Amino acid sequence: MALPKTLHPALTPDELAFLAEHDHISIVPLFSMTRVRLISGIYGPFRPPSASRVPLWLGLSLKKKRKCRIVPPEWLSAERLQAFLRDEKENSEGFERLPRRFMEISKVLLDIASDDLSQPTLLRSLLKDIREVRQAKIRMGLQSEDVLQNDYLQVTNLTPLELCELKPFLVRAMGLMQTLRPPEEEEDEE
Repeated sequence: MALPKTLHPALTPDELAFLAEHDHISIVPLFSMTRVRLISGIYGPFRPPSASRVPLWLGLSLKKKRKCRIVPPEWLSAERLQAFLRDEKENSEGFERLPRRFMEISKVLLDIASDDLSQPTLLRSLLKDIREVRQAKIRMGLQSEDVLQNDYLQVTNLTPLELCELKPFLVRAMGLMQTLRPPEEEEDEE
């Protein structure tokens, strides 16, 4: 069955969050259990206070049932986010390399497991600042002469969420630019 045209342009933020839930995180279980065999793999054993690696979706499910504490990823700390923000501001030419699905993962962790994070309010603020700086760079990039003259936009190190937000606009804009560009004369080799 074909999707309607409105669903073709890009994935939604919720779909990206769903995909991010397959990434693995560390948890500290509050229960004891041997290994668990699931479709996505074998996880465990679960013995407090030893950490276990599980998919994010499983960690969130256990957290909602108060069966574990989530160990935040190393990049989800105030110090690391401040460093990301500083580097992003200093690099005016491009985008800093960030963890692949950092926005999606940080959002679900802040929503569901904020009690396991240190300084969640500061983390939210830093994530918002990083996002705003990167969006400003995207807007500046869209206004640059390279885009107008060469029909391309440098998107190295953009996250999947940023690409999905940008894709519908970029596809329409590039299509319009192609129609405005004078056709190049083809040389016949005779």
